[in-house]
This record gives sequence, C-alpha cells and structure tokens, in this order.
Amino acid sequence: MNATYKDVKSDILSKITSGHWQPGSLIPNEIELAETYGCARATVNRAMRELADDGLIERRRKAGTRVRASPIRQARFDIPLVRREIEDKGAEYRYSLASRSIETAPDWLRTRLQLGQGTDALHLVCMHYADGDPFQHEDRWINLEVLPQARDADFSQVGPNEWLVSTIPFSTAEISFSATLADAALAGHLGCQTGDPLFTVERATWFEGSANTFVKLAYRPGHRMTTRY
Repeated sequence: MNATYKDVKSDILSKITSGHWQPGSLIPNEIELAETYGCARATVNRAMRELADDGLIERRRKAGTRVRASPIRQARFDIPLVRREIEDKGAEYRYSLASRSIETAPDWLRTRLQLGQGTDALHLVCMHYADGDPFQHEDRWINLEVLPQARDADFSQVGPNEWLVSTIPFSTAEISFSATLADAALAGHLGCQTGDPLFTVERATWFEGSANTFVKLAYRPGHRMTTRY
C-alpha cells in the first residue's frame, strides 16, 4: 500500500471512530505507521498533525501519541488556494499578474491592519482563470515590514496567495463577505457589465500581532461558494 497523507488520516480516523483505538490508547509511532501504510514518514507526520489540529489525538514528545479521552472540537480556518479550487472542479487553471507597485500604505489600510505611519506595502492586482474564463479578481496588499522578501519575489508565475501560504503562517484571520457592484475596472477584468452584482470576500491575516496581508477578492456574476465543516 502506497498511501497518501489523506489515506493515512482517513484510516486512522476510522480506527478511532470505530473504537478500534479507544480513548487514551497509544497509537503506533510514525516509523511503524509508515511501514504499515508503505509511505514516507513525512506523509504520516502530516496526517498526524492534522488529526492533532482537529483535536482527535494528543502528541507529546517522548510520551508518544494517544487518542484524546475527550476529543476537542474547534473551529479551523484554512486559507483556500484558488488554483486548487479551480482544478478540483476539473477546469484548467491560469494565473495573470495585472499590476505590481510598492506604495506607502494608504490610511484605510493602516487603519484596517493597524500599521504604523509610513509603512511600505506591496500592492498586487491579479487575475485567476478557469478554462480561460475569468474566475477571481485579486486585489492584495502585503506588509513589507513583516515580509520584506516580498519586494524581490517573482509574482509573475505564482500568485501571492500561494507564496504567502508557503512563506508565513498566520495566528489571526478576519474575513467578511459582501455583495458589491462592478465598477468599470472590475467589469473589464471579470468580463461582465458595469453595475453587475459581484460576490466579494475581504480577508486580513496577522501573525503574532503583526499584519501579514489584506486582500479583496471579487468573483464574476453567478459565483457560488460552498463550505464543508
């Protein structure tokens, strides 16, 4: 069996929920599980980390990993990747960087992210496409005090969201949903009419009190969002 981390996670979860591994019982270590599933130890490690994040197991150095006596139910928020969202629909993904500039953070952004006076920010405007059709317009600001390496990052091939997810974690997220009307610029990007209603998402993230980024995402008319929990 050459398992993926999802396979490993699913099988361990089934052993817990079926009672094969009782609350408080010790789970085999990562090396043993890797041999059992015929995969790399890193694959097992990722599955175990997610199960721990889900509150189902407890990992302690030297003491091993045990099924929690009382599983913790907690809210989790993962930053979605638009590439994955599009490819999961069976569509071909394409990304385009429309503009890039380094600017002093405007007053509204400083207020939103609690930035200091004169803070520099990287401003990126991007488009994401599904089978060649406009899917998502991304208007993003990155705090260069926290992420100075973004100044020299190449965003012509990889979108800033993917870069951020792989570069820095977040400890706090604020997200809001709203309906807006397309202005001329958005209508041009999304291939719709000025005044058309658009579904929009605004998201800001911080890590240990320092702001990482703020983004406003706009989707063309007819977009539908589905969540699972």
